[in-house]
Amino acid sequence: MPGFLIALIILIVILVVIVIPNICIVQQGRAFVIEFLGAYRTTWQMGLHFKIPFVERIARKVSLKEQVADFPPQPVITKDNVTMQIDTVVFFQITDPKLYTYGNEQPMSAIENLSATTLRNIIGDLELDQCLTSRDIINSKMRIILDEATDPWGIKVNRVELKNILPPKEIQNAMEKQMKAERERREAILRAEGEKRAAILEAEGEKESAILRADAKKQQQILEAEGRAAAILEVQRATAEGLKLLNEAAPTDAVLRLRSLEAFTAAADGKATKIIIPSEIQGLAALAEGVIETVKTDKAAE
Repeated sequence: MPGFLIALIILIVILVVIVIPNICIVQQGRAFVIEFLGAYRTTWQMGLHFKIPFVERIARKVSLKEQVADFPPQPVITKDNVTMQIDTVVFFQITDPKLYTYGNEQPMSAIENLSATTLRNIIGDLELDQCLTSRDIINSKMRIILDEATDPWGIKVNRVELKNILPPKEIQNAMEKQMKAERERREAILRAEGEKRAAILEAEGEKESAILRADAKKQQQILEAEGRAAAILEVQRATAEGLKLLNEAAPTDAVLRLRSLEAFTAAADGKATKIIIPSEIQGLAALAEGVIETVKTDKAAE
């Protein structure tokens, strides 16, 4: 019995010391590079694995997720001899853990130096203005070059971005002045266009107002003329109607002479200084005066 307990204890110790530490669980998004007696044996993917004690070891634990490397600013010189500081950000992913483990001793340092030299070569062919306005082109060229260079290392470069472009202080001041002048120019242009538009609108308003006033005056004159014409027409119609009635009544000569006398009386009441009396009216007036005298004599006799 004591011997059995001792054997059990020894077995437990062996399990704790040897077996359990050699049981490995690989998480999702990771890979383990395994060596057998110092040589590459296999690559463990996600899951439960057992490592042979003493003869196998985990050479490297590799993350298969996309990673970001932010490199410090690098001095570069443009084609027009302007020195700038540019820092880059590289997005990469390990696609082959074996090549990543055995392809390069320090892959991250290699990527950093490679990105710096590639950036200098690209910027050296561009002028300052092109560098500031052609970031997409620079990013695309760097990604292609870095991806080809890192492919033997089991690395896939997905994207490269220029994080900051810092020209010298003098260039920055000159650019700020240029931008300020450009903004002032645009402001002046917009102000002038606004004033021009306002003047055009004001002139069009005055033109339309003058046209409306002229149309209103024209309509007024037309209505007044139509009113006068209608009044004259009514007078003419009344006169014609009166003559028609007079013709239908067949007046005697005495009545016509009396109406002529009435018309002469009305004319005499006006402001005319000279009046020409027809001979017929003169005779009629003498006749009327004689009749009036006869009437007065008869009344006196009575």
